[in-house]
Amino acid sequence: MMEGEVQQLVEMGATPIQARAALRQYKDVMQAAERFFEGKFDHIKGEEDISMALSNEAKRRPRPVTPGEDEDMGSDDAQDEGYDDDDDGGDYMDYDSDYDTKHDAVKGVADVDPYSGIFFSKDRREEVIEVEEEPEVILVPEINERVKLMTQGQWMKGCPEGGEQSFLFGLYSELSHGECKCPNSCGASVKRRKSDFFSIFSEFSTYIGQLRKVVRQTCQGCRSEFCLACGESISVDKIKRPTAATDDNPLFHCSTLQGVILGVGLSMLEQLFSEQNQDVLESREYKARSTKRRKMDVGPDYDDEDGGPFSNIHGQIKKGGTGYAGDQKEDNSGQLEAQAAQRAKDEKIAHLLYGIRVYLPNLHREGGGQTSDYLVHPTALAHLRRRFNYVCSTLLRNDSLADMSDRAVLYFELLEWLETISNHEALASMMAMPIMVIVSTRAGVKRSVSSTPGLRERTIVYEGSSGPRELLEAIAIQAQAALKGLEGIKPTDVLPEELTEEQKRMTVNTKGKSKEVTIEVSDENQKLLDFCRRILATVNAIDRSLRDTKGDAFVDRLHASLPKILTSSSTHVRVDAGPTEESAQKAYVEWATRVRFEYCDLSIPVPDKDEPNDGENHTPHYKFFYNNEARMLANSDIPKRSLAIAKELAILTTNLPVAWNSSIFLRVDETRVDIIKALITGPEGTPYYNGCYLFDIFLGPSYNQSPPSVKYMTTNGGKFRFNPNLYADGKVCLSLLGTWTGPGWVSGKSTLLQVLISIQSMILCDEPYLNEPGWASSGGSPQSHAYSSNVRRMVVKTAMLGNLKNPPEPFSDIIHTHFRLKAKSIASQLDEWLSQDDSKATSPDGGGYNMPGKVEAGGSNNGLKKDVDELKAILSKLEDVA
Repeated sequence: MMEGEVQQLVEMGATPIQARAALRQYKDVMQAAERFFEGKFDHIKGEEDISMALSNEAKRRPRPVTPGEDEDMGSDDAQDEGYDDDDDGGDYMDYDSDYDTKHDAVKGVADVDPYSGIFFSKDRREEVIEVEEEPEVILVPEINERVKLMTQGQWMKGCPEGGEQSFLFGLYSELSHGECKCPNSCGASVKRRKSDFFSIFSEFSTYIGQLRKVVRQTCQGCRSEFCLACGESISVDKIKRPTAATDDNPLFHCSTLQGVILGVGLSMLEQLFSEQNQDVLESREYKARSTKRRKMDVGPDYDDEDGGPFSNIHGQIKKGGTGYAGDQKEDNSGQLEAQAAQRAKDEKIAHLLYGIRVYLPNLHREGGGQTSDYLVHPTALAHLRRRFNYVCSTLLRNDSLADMSDRAVLYFELLEWLETISNHEALASMMAMPIMVIVSTRAGVKRSVSSTPGLRERTIVYEGSSGPRELLEAIAIQAQAALKGLEGIKPTDVLPEELTEEQKRMTVNTKGKSKEVTIEVSDENQKLLDFCRRILATVNAIDRSLRDTKGDAFVDRLHASLPKILTSSSTHVRVDAGPTEESAQKAYVEWATRVRFEYCDLSIPVPDKDEPNDGENHTPHYKFFYNNEARMLANSDIPKRSLAIAKELAILTTNLPVAWNSSIFLRVDETRVDIIKALITGPEGTPYYNGCYLFDIFLGPSYNQSPPSVKYMTTNGGKFRFNPNLYADGKVCLSLLGTWTGPGWVSGKSTLLQVLISIQSMILCDEPYLNEPGWASSGGSPQSHAYSSNVRRMVVKTAMLGNLKNPPEPFSDIIHTHFRLKAKSIASQLDEWLSQDDSKATSPDGGGYNMPGKVEAGGSNNGLKKDVDELKAILSKLEDVA
């Protein structure tokens, strides 16, 4: 037994006793390491345990069971088939099991997809012990640069898969030390050094240049050429493949080189990206600290850069009149400098991504496929999943399509990576695999081994999260919405009339008689248009590759699990609340997420030709407060407006807040994306809770230079004023809309999403009485309590009962499902509201409560009890509907 092999296992975290036991049972160090990672020798504490381990086969540690996984999922049939479309219980399968080609792959290459036929589950949790050690530093005389050598712990960092760990360990051990013998058996050999393959230079190009100098060796004995990485001869005869390259690049000689180049290159990428990402986080933390007081005061001028759709939820704001916070203005100094700095960082990362992408397996590369393109190293997938996925997932979680378009230099390169990966059979599975992310880190023991002082251990817990294809779908949805906005306002479809024979003759041979009509597109619009088309092209390319490599059934099932934007023709599946409130909450959020944004037909059908009309053109009317304004803009083409609407739709499709406590639903006309209807459910802890509040929204001719037009529609026929900022005539008072004092709309920055969230969190608040400036200091007063009681009565009558009995279009299904899933919770809420009622008659204008001495009729006549009983009866019927 060689002490060097024992030491290799010790560096992997084994004790010397465990290492010797593993090597006695498995003579090959890579097999011994693999069994150690599987936990086979965890029970060995002393010498007396070794003989027992040799005589009795230690039981393999069972892998964590995927929640909801059938007990027989690990059977031979399940492993062979991966999934069965007719088996509802076998929708998912873990992908950390052994596969037949594993040991062959250790020796050579894996040119087939080891995960073929498996549908992946995100319900995974893995605990891994990772080792950290101080890297060795050497001087490279050729470039006069001191560089660090990648340690074994750094090389294997971030890999929770036992099988992949053995591949990584084997490659590192092979190239770090030992001798590479001449393949011609002349007896000569060349010593391998860790610095040959694992030096971390400041630039990837420097690493490639140094590697190119050492990888091709000439035997001192027989003068033949061979590869220092794989030990095979350099043959002048190229493999005769129709698409093979004819050049002789030494860095594409073998899959071993591919494995080490990808590993080192992606490690450098991960480090660079982490450093620059940390800079962004630190700058945002500094901004948050320096503007904390300002942001508390600004009120509805919500800034999604520092938070998100949920960061401004009710209950976190200072009580006071909405928008009455002074005349503070947004400080935009330094914005251009920040954009320039971001662009420089993106260019640096994109340049590194491009340099590494050259060495990805790619059968379609310019000049033909290289040897390493056909023979993929088994570590290639491991490198991509643990290092590239970190960068990929961070970038794809960006919720702003406009920001991605502005950073196109980086995102275009990212899309190139995704297409290149999906186009290779050995890597395509990665597109559908969940990304394992760190959820917790626990410091372990610090050990000191003679050859590796200062060895540290950490216990890392990984959990599955959305894979690249799923993350890309959210961006694709935004891209489709943006394209819809960039199309502008579609002209009304007019049925073509039958041409006369004379007219038909006039249309013949028109070439050269008239100029072709072209639509000019502004540079900014074209930039976003090209970016959106590139995203959708990448999505289609990935899906084609997955169909080719994994089959139609796999892709169909993958698509079924992806988020979607529904249309009025979409089939709505009934959602059941389940037996408990917890199940109801889960069902509600899943349902609301699915239906929060939808395209539908908001137009009023055009009368038949036989019926008289008003003599106007065929421009349709709309079920919409701003119908006249919308019809005046029919067939208009305003490029700046189209671009603003495109960006707005991109944000709204995937960022509308949904929760059990309060949600926002949007409906956009299919052909007029400037016509929008919103439904907001009242937040918990307010007198508006669980009511449904409808708003008509029009993105006018000067949008986004000026704010949208917003009208409140849940007014009981113009009778009820629900809030000092919501008038009975539908006026919405909000500083963002220019209808209230305070920081207003900022051209190019403010969004409709800000408006909606401001209404949700600042107008539909817990003490609406305080939204009136003159009453802002009366929190908790009898007048405030009376005002809230009055609001609750109006909410029950109009925003609950009225909407259920006569649901406004196009939210009938939303309203019924909202009340059905929350029926039990709302029934309890109504009982509580009854007990809190002050027995006064409902005042259509709550302002009357500020006038002392005004006495209302007794509670026996205020109608709340009657409305509650009727509402409960409807809720009971909704629950009983099958």
